[in-house]
Amino acid sequence: MQGFTDEDFQRLHTYIRKCFGIDLHNKKQLIVSRLSNTVTAEGFNGFHEYVEEILRGQNKELISGMLNKLTTNYTYFLREKEHFDFLQNIILPELEKRHQGDKCLSIWSAGCSSGEEPYTISMYLKEYFARKQGNWDLRILATDISQNILNSAMNPVYGMDSISKLPPAWQSKYFVKKPDGNLTISPDIRNNVIFRPFNLLDTPHWKRPFDLIFCRNVMIYFDQPTKDALVNRFYQVTVPGGWFFIGHSEGLTKQTCPYAYIEPAIYQKK
Repeated sequence: MQGFTDEDFQRLHTYIRKCFGIDLHNKKQLIVSRLSNTVTAEGFNGFHEYVEEILRGQNKELISGMLNKLTTNYTYFLREKEHFDFLQNIILPELEKRHQGDKCLSIWSAGCSSGEEPYTISMYLKEYFARKQGNWDLRILATDISQNILNSAMNPVYGMDSISKLPPAWQSKYFVKKPDGNLTISPDIRNNVIFRPFNLLDTPHWKRPFDLIFCRNVMIYFDQPTKDALVNRFYQVTVPGGWFFIGHSEGLTKQTCPYAYIEPAIYQKK
């Protein structure tokens, strides 16, 4: 297989940053390690032919597969539990009061990957509102740029290790064991999440502003101007008093962030 020249690396990472906001300018070895098998499996003679095909922009499945390979991180249920404690103890009681009239919450999991985050949110909503009066609409919007990863999230298969941090009662209540020993999500949790493809560089077009936006461990791939612009787009579709969660390994620039800092990785639109 032909190698990955500096020229092709420059062309590919420039295209990825321009079209998707993902900054890989110093990640040549990561690209090689994660895409070499794809280049071979797809029948290309080397990286040059592969890059040419990507840059033509016609093969959406190939592009989606590339993005999935380059941005997939290990994730699991109840990742960064402090967020869910805050959700349960502070945010949900407040939202319950705020939405007594319409009984409809609006929550967005942006960059949802293989579904662990929105499904975890859904479990917390189910638990909190199970004994509340009225018929609450608790559906969650979950988006990702990769259609491949969305397909896996909509038809999920998880190993026991990915649910190990969940309470044992939830493991029994919200998961169904498959014949091969792996797990899938129970229908009531699965049906509560709406999955949609979405590029975070685009302007959000959703019908309702959001009470809460999760965008955790996604912006680590973005350069600062892209990150600042994205946060401002999130801010525009957050209701006054709404909340914004980022990953604990991420940070927002105090001088440019429109949200008010509440505590580590938790912000609010005042």
